[in-house]
Amino acid sequence: METTPIQMADQPEAERCDAVRNRALLLDAAAALVAERGADAVTMDAVAAKAGVGKGTVFRRFGSRSGLMQALLDHTEQELQHAFMYGPPPLGPGAEPIDRLVAFGRARIALVDLSGDTLRAVEDSPELRFGSAPRQVSLTHVAMLLRAAGTEGDIPLLAHSLLAPLEASLVMHQIRAMHMPIERIADAWEDLVRRVTESPAGH
Repeated sequence: METTPIQMADQPEAERCDAVRNRALLLDAAAALVAERGADAVTMDAVAAKAGVGKGTVFRRFGSRSGLMQALLDHTEQELQHAFMYGPPPLGPGAEPIDRLVAFGRARIALVDLSGDTLRAVEDSPELRFGSAPRQVSLTHVAMLLRAAGTEGDIPLLAHSLLAPLEASLVMHQIRAMHMPIERIADAWEDLVRRVTESPAGH
């Protein structure tokens, strides 16, 4: 009799822990499929088989393939987002805006080098490429730094323009097809940022 309330109280917490583990398992399976076979391999059936669960479990967690890809993007970008919002400078708060912007681009390029296939898979999804939550967070962050640096011009459009060279599909093409070193791509990003922020628009 005394153990019943304890078991009932523990059950929701156990269910939450199981849900977190299952979600991570499914996202790891999806990322592995992208790395092994490419973006087209990321289907609900394939992820379920890879993770060793029923397809219904994948649908319950993510709703659709689009929801799965969105979650995969969030999962991949979490560390970068945490670093530029809360981490140490120059990527995080405490450094000059231009230095933070340069560090953001360098960190983003490094992320593409590490997880480019996953990021490109999401970019290939039309409904997620420009409207995903992580992209909106990045846009907001870049626009905030541009304003803090006193940059002139159309800030929202400048933010979009600065993010374009950081897209996974382009960076991966530069690395794999054009054989450009990561350092060269990152240095070009820094050069672009300093030109945009140091020269008044229209002059």
